[in-house]
Amino acid sequence: MKSPPIKHVGILFSGGPSPAANTVISAAVLNFLNSGVEVYGFIQGLIFLQEYDETKPLIQNQHYRILTMGDVSGIRNRRSIIIKTSRANPGKGISSIHDLTDPNKNVRLLNVYKWIKYFNIDGLITIGGDDTLKTANYLYLMQYHVPDIRPISIIHIPKTIDNDYYGIDWTFGYTSAANFAASEIRNLRADAVSSNSWFILEIMGRKTGWLTYAAGIAGEATRMVSGEDIKGTFSLDKITQDLVLLMEARASEGKKYGVVCISEGLADLLPDELRPKKVDKHGNVVLGDAEVGKIIAKQVERLYKQRNREDPLKVRAKQIGYETRCAEPAAFDVMLGSQLGVGAFRGMFEKGLSGVMVSVKDQLEIKYVPFHELIDPQTLKTNIRYIHRDSDFYKLARSLEYQLPEHRIPHV
Repeated sequence: MKSPPIKHVGILFSGGPSPAANTVISAAVLNFLNSGVEVYGFIQGLIFLQEYDETKPLIQNQHYRILTMGDVSGIRNRRSIIIKTSRANPGKGISSIHDLTDPNKNVRLLNVYKWIKYFNIDGLITIGGDDTLKTANYLYLMQYHVPDIRPISIIHIPKTIDNDYYGIDWTFGYTSAANFAASEIRNLRADAVSSNSWFILEIMGRKTGWLTYAAGIAGEATRMVSGEDIKGTFSLDKITQDLVLLMEARASEGKKYGVVCISEGLADLLPDELRPKKVDKHGNVVLGDAEVGKIIAKQVERLYKQRNREDPLKVRAKQIGYETRCAEPAAFDVMLGSQLGVGAFRGMFEKGLSGVMVSVKDQLEIKYVPFHELIDPQTLKTNIRYIHRDSDFYKLARSLEYQLPEHRIPHV
């Protein structure tokens, strides 16, 4: 299906914030403006686009902005997202191609198209995580399965500080978030050394441990644990015993301190009575409310005291999460984000692509990954990229942790 010439483009940011968000927006918009294309920045992602009432048109500067050179110049390092964000998900409830044609299920997606037609949009750039990629794919597929939809170019830019996207090695904002978390780890490690105590730090990551491991490596954590480390059924008692053995080994060497980084995703593996029950308005379990770090810290402190009554340890818990999402972007993320933004422009305006995600390889060489390579064709769900236990990244983290005496390789 051929898309029309690009004269008017919409851009939106959806989901949680991420360092270098404005970098991506700036690079894409500057290139479109320099090519004579008008750009609409839709405020708060899809929240206003998913509702439609022809008697209540969207209001400029309240629901959308016509972006200018002044809006997007000199903002690469700005932290608050200029077009804001939200977790609005117009594709909620869609699980098959048939659902996309069902008037009872596709109404909010059709509303997005009504606004696209209203503003005469020729191309839409979505910036966001899994749900946003799914929505972009729904909108793309609807052009082929729902009659009377005007074809437009749809290009997605991957965003998550969790770094768990297929099709790209490093997502923008990931290294900046890891750097911020690593700084927190180093500060708390100094506290632990000074006070002869331990910290259990719970770090963002719904499904994977990419952020936990990167922050732990850079922050010199004593131990790192994520869902990828769990073999079979998760045992709270087993992880408690392992950490107590770690603390006892270090205490025997005169080091009654340390920092353990765990991924918040472990909360989803807790026993039923401890698993988080609260969900947000979009149906996502609020993992942070379980405070899995606090649960582990209490159990570790209790077991250590039982085994070492004459010399107990203080074990504290802390969450490191939201503060990483708007951290100052590192130089790498500014370069990466800029290239992804430029890639969206080039893919849409110069190459006429649609239904693709912008990615990079090697030395920031732009590449495009079709949606069908990122999404399960049966469930229409995105694939999650876990850390493989046989990967060199995983082995790197393991090699830099404190090794129990019995696991150390003897010098020859």
